[in-house]
Amino acid sequence: MDFREPEHLTAIRGAIRDLCGDFGDEYWRRHERSHEFPWRFYEAMAEAGWVGVAIPEEFGGGGGGITEASVVLEEVAASGAAMNGASALHISIFGMNPVVAHGSDAMKRKYLPPVATGELHVAFGVTEPDAGTDTPSITTRAVRDGDHYVVHGQKVWTTKAHLAQKVLLLTRTTPLPDVARRTDGMTLLLADLQVPEVDIRLIDKIGRNAVGSCETRYDGLRVDVADRVGEEGHGFRYILDGLNPERILIAAEAVGIGKVALRRATRYAKERTVFGRPIGKNQGVAFPLAEAHMRLAAAELAVREASWRYDHGLPCGEQANTAKFLASEAAFYAADCAMQTFGGFAYADEYDVGRYWVESRIMKSAPVPQQMVLNFIAEHVLGLPRSY
Repeated sequence: MDFREPEHLTAIRGAIRDLCGDFGDEYWRRHERSHEFPWRFYEAMAEAGWVGVAIPEEFGGGGGGITEASVVLEEVAASGAAMNGASALHISIFGMNPVVAHGSDAMKRKYLPPVATGELHVAFGVTEPDAGTDTPSITTRAVRDGDHYVVHGQKVWTTKAHLAQKVLLLTRTTPLPDVARRTDGMTLLLADLQVPEVDIRLIDKIGRNAVGSCETRYDGLRVDVADRVGEEGHGFRYILDGLNPERILIAAEAVGIGKVALRRATRYAKERTVFGRPIGKNQGVAFPLAEAHMRLAAAELAVREASWRYDHGLPCGEQANTAKFLASEAAFYAADCAMQTFGGFAYADEYDVGRYWVESRIMKSAPVPQQMVLNFIAEHVLGLPRSY
């Protein structure tokens, strides 16, 4: 077993660090305060080819896997961009995986190249106000009408819906009472967003404000059958090609946030002098930071295993969920230690650790809460009775 990082991944890290060096802390503070999407950063990443890193080369992408994408997003987060930087990219990077895996050739040729270049923004519409993590209970309905589906319903927490031209939209084409299995009867559509039939409203949030999250309502939206991903009724299976990569990438971003929080706290602990000595000399400060380092190191190994298994076509549900759980916990622990290390100064914007603390907390709840990860591991890995 070789734990040395492959040269191409090390090269990716270096390239991302160099690019992110042009976008310092003040850039991210300003966009957080103004709730403005970081267009200049996004365009720089797109021009360098990183937005399309996981799209096949034949469709204009970089031909990499989720491993390469996870390294990109970890380094973006670790640069200090945190979730505002990573979230600006990750839907475009992983969100089209269901199209890559199950879309028609015509769909791939039409949509993947502009996604790879950053011209086409795609959102991911799954979560609903009354369904949440109980995805089979979604009620957004798509009814076949000739060569189109007509969609009615609503989604919530759709990232970038106010900016994206398209949304990968999970709908019900067969009502839940009429299916044999709860996961049957769902269909995945690549639908328009910026049209009169879609009402989009931004959600006020406590953090990650440079990248908007939205409520969306669909009232008679027509979607061409040619824009259906795969077969009708199999949409739940297809979104798994988006959900497992999403969990892996979120885990990588969490590791990145944890690393920058730890780096800032460690530097401060060396420089801050109280009672005639640097505070890092005190074990009450040093030990939590040392523990944070070890937690992040363990979480990063879990991320690497999960992405490797996904890229090699192996089952990775256990590993993707495990990585998301461990990385979320490690990131928040590191950010919380940073808050404690900075003391009162942690609440000053200029030190940024408060932003890392808020954003790392998101990851314990989204895209799947820690409790649902524990449910998954208990039931599907340990074989315990279903608890919900």
